[in-house]
Amino acid sequence: MAVIVKMPKLSDTMTDGVVAVWNKKVGDTVKKGEILAEIESDKATMEFESFNNGVMLYIGVEKGQSAPVDSILCIIGEAGEDVSALIAANAAPAKTETAKAEVVAEKKAEPIVVAKTENVNVAPAVQKAVAVAETVSTNGDSRLKASPLAKKLAEEKGIDIGLVKGSGEYGRIVKRDIEGFHPGLAPNMQTYSGSTAGVGQESFTEESVSQMRKTIARRLSESKHTAPHFYITMEIAMDEAFRAREAINAVSPVKVSFNDLVIRATAAALRRHPKVNSSWLGDKIRYNNHIHIGMAVAVEDGLLVPVIRFADNKSLSQIAAETKDLGTKAKNKKLQPADWEGNTFTISNLGMFGVEDFTAIINPPDACILAVGGIKDTPVVRNGQVVPGKVMKVTLSSDHRVVDGALGAAFLQTLKALLENPVTILV
Repeated sequence: MAVIVKMPKLSDTMTDGVVAVWNKKVGDTVKKGEILAEIESDKATMEFESFNNGVMLYIGVEKGQSAPVDSILCIIGEAGEDVSALIAANAAPAKTETAKAEVVAEKKAEPIVVAKTENVNVAPAVQKAVAVAETVSTNGDSRLKASPLAKKLAEEKGIDIGLVKGSGEYGRIVKRDIEGFHPGLAPNMQTYSGSTAGVGQESFTEESVSQMRKTIARRLSESKHTAPHFYITMEIAMDEAFRAREAINAVSPVKVSFNDLVIRATAAALRRHPKVNSSWLGDKIRYNNHIHIGMAVAVEDGLLVPVIRFADNKSLSQIAAETKDLGTKAKNKKLQPADWEGNTFTISNLGMFGVEDFTAIINPPDACILAVGGIKDTPVVRNGQVVPGKVMKVTLSSDHRVVDGALGAAFLQTLKALLENPVTILV
């Protein structure tokens, strides 16, 4: 009996998946445990194995295409089995209500509409379009052809419909032509002004939004518009951290970065200020006793946040090894759900890109995120003397429903003290 294999939900935030690779094609024998395909979720590309034996009878999502979670990915059954009824019974609606309404409006339109001006009160732009249309030669197929919906949109937008090129049947102007019309690209729009105008062509490219980018847009929009953010910035002297890092790397089996130092110091500061290590849950606040630090990693399609678990209980060399491993997995889209779930606090570091300071949007469900800038050689005053110093700026973004200004400032003071005297990180 044929079995429908549905698009899996590979992460808690996944709503759609993209088939990156198919390892089987229609007609191939499939065994339980074999890899059917590689599915791209909003966070990673993961292998998806078969839970059934049989023959691949139908593929519902072609390579490179996306489909909602729980839609038909493929059908596995016995060779020669008819699955057409199964496909029809489980097919998703082809169009939304809005799209259906547009199709109905387009179908109701006359095959050819001739624009006329007698006793009609229309916008000046439409009158001009009609005049242009009526000056065209009177051959049977040269009249202005546009759907009522397109004409209405042109009137609302003040677009000269006579300058719009139709993409519908027989060159008919339809809704998409009006929506995609750019006056700067229309012919014969230049007028002589006594000087030579710049010559060029406007152009652009468009790309489909990846599943990762869709999720980033949705989650961060929700965060920014639901969590009342406030920001605290502090300067930290990093001269001692420089010296400490050199001494550590002389004996460490793994190269320790400044980001690793910041992660370890942040974990220690969170242990002293547990209320910063928290989440807003609507009718209650969760104060986490464990410290899992999310590390924002820039990848081609956006941003991933793998998690350093129990960061306060790990040595600097352990953190360094883990950040390198997770960073490589993130860039290669090899992260698994266990690698990105469960953060209680997030760090976003743009210092390696030459950024001095910035503010970051809170990564739900965390109550705070720390934005880390680059280390800059700066004149500083010490003991009444101006001397060269190494300064790093950090900015704490906090959810004011959970963390107040005084608590956020106290946390940053502790972090500053730890990084300015790195030996205390180990205490």
